[in-house]
Amino acid sequence: MHILHLRKNFRNFKRFREILHVLLKYGFEDILDRIKVKSSIRHDRKFLLRKKGRVFLHKSRAERVRLALEELGPTFIKLGQMLSTRFDLFSCDTIDELRKLQDKIHPFPAEKASSILEQELGRPLETFLTEFDGAPIAAASIAQVHRAVACDGRELALKIQRPGIETMIRNDMDILLGLAHLLLKHIPESEFYDPVGIVEEFRRWIGQELDFYQEGRNTDRFRRNFGKDRTVRVPVVHWDLTTSKVLALEFIRGIPVGETAAIDEAGLNRKILAKNGMKIALRAAFEFGFFHGDPHPGNFLVLQNNVLALLDFGLVGRLDDTLGGLMGRMLSGILDKDADRILRVLSQVGSIGDDVDVVALKTDLRDFVDQYYGAPLYQLKLDRLIREMLNLFSRHRIRLTRELYLMGKALMEVEGIARNLDPKVDMMSLAEPYIRSATKTRMNGKRLTRDLGAAIEDYTEFIGTLPDTMRNILQKLRRGELGVNIHHQGLDRLIRELDKSTNRLSFSLIIAAIIVASSLIIQINLGPTFFGLSAFGLTGYVLAGLLGLWLVTAIMKSGKL
Repeated sequence: MHILHLRKNFRNFKRFREILHVLLKYGFEDILDRIKVKSSIRHDRKFLLRKKGRVFLHKSRAERVRLALEELGPTFIKLGQMLSTRFDLFSCDTIDELRKLQDKIHPFPAEKASSILEQELGRPLETFLTEFDGAPIAAASIAQVHRAVACDGRELALKIQRPGIETMIRNDMDILLGLAHLLLKHIPESEFYDPVGIVEEFRRWIGQELDFYQEGRNTDRFRRNFGKDRTVRVPVVHWDLTTSKVLALEFIRGIPVGETAAIDEAGLNRKILAKNGMKIALRAAFEFGFFHGDPHPGNFLVLQNNVLALLDFGLVGRLDDTLGGLMGRMLSGILDKDADRILRVLSQVGSIGDDVDVVALKTDLRDFVDQYYGAPLYQLKLDRLIREMLNLFSRHRIRLTRELYLMGKALMEVEGIARNLDPKVDMMSLAEPYIRSATKTRMNGKRLTRDLGAAIEDYTEFIGTLPDTMRNILQKLRRGELGVNIHHQGLDRLIRELDKSTNRLSFSLIIAAIIVASSLIIQINLGPTFFGLSAFGLTGYVLAGLLGLWLVTAIMKSGKL
């Protein structure tokens, strides 16, 4: 949806102006000027610039990005959280600020929560609940959680979707897509960030978070994966009380993982908890290929016997055997100080484009692994290692899959939690066996046999269809029906500029033609006269002058006089 279409929808246009106001307030007038939307907020511009100058001048640009996203509300907070995984696009300062984004928000009334429950389950509240606590346990941008007791005695945590959130996100998505198109149109360097692609990816990402059925399935899968692990607990999903907007979970009481004083007071062992947390994250990623995508401290509870409870599986990451194996080989290349292995993995995942300077990349990779040469594992920090590796890839414009970035972010967040519990925890020693195991999994006999069988099946199918395919090609060639389609890449901007130039040239010829025609009319004195000159000719001169003035103004506004 383009910005021009927003004017047809008053509600969207009002929200569009609100977004522009916030961006201007936090000092992004340079971007607004370049995408040519300042006319939409012309009357408020001076006031907002004065306000911004007083309050936000001392803050860094990265911090202002975070503050703007927080003020713009749920959609933009979630967008920022998604972008906090994109080490290939943003600087460390920006990533660090985006990781601080909080989506805590004022709760909606208990009466509304009760109404949503009755509407979603299609019956009065008292027919399925004996208790319902009106005060929510937690309130976030998409939903809030209430404690309740079912008629059969089950104690529940009911996650209830915020009313109207789907409509609000849908409207914001339309505006974001319009802004993305404006960025591409007016700021050529934004093409590297692929703003339209980011918005489309975000649309899919937020759609999954809004579907509580999907979150329930994620929770069940994680619970099955760790069913025999006594160090972790995942709540049971009560499907009979679950809908797309209501998620009914087992209620778990525990100590928030960030409250270290309370953990100590309860007599729990923080060193064991730190190790358990890291092992859970590593097993999820490398053993099961299905990991928690948002493991911040609010999603962990500490239980008796040093057990960790995991909550909120709205965002998860998935690694298939191939991707997990490649990630294991990449990390093992760092452990073994083997830059060539890392380079081979990057080639296999298709991350090295034709524009990448492979020699420079290889040199930087060797410098990267050499700084860890001879260092014992306990001196290495997983957070720093992953961050430096991803920043190196970013400098060389190497892009990994979204899942790998999400995994890197998840491991860094879990390490932060573990180090808060035990600053001396040895992360790399804990991670090494899982990294080695992921590499070996790719090479085990069962896996190789399966891959070989699949390859044989593919080649058999290819050989079987080859004669027919070749016959069709030769027949089309003989009949003259074989053609070649050529698709250009990177010429869109050139084509747009050529279109503009052609249109301006055509317009200039029309103006010149009007002037010549008007001159001829005046010469033959055709029609009524005005001050002794043909009124038709004078009208033509005036029209040509106005059109010429409009053309000059348009050229000057474009900055290409």
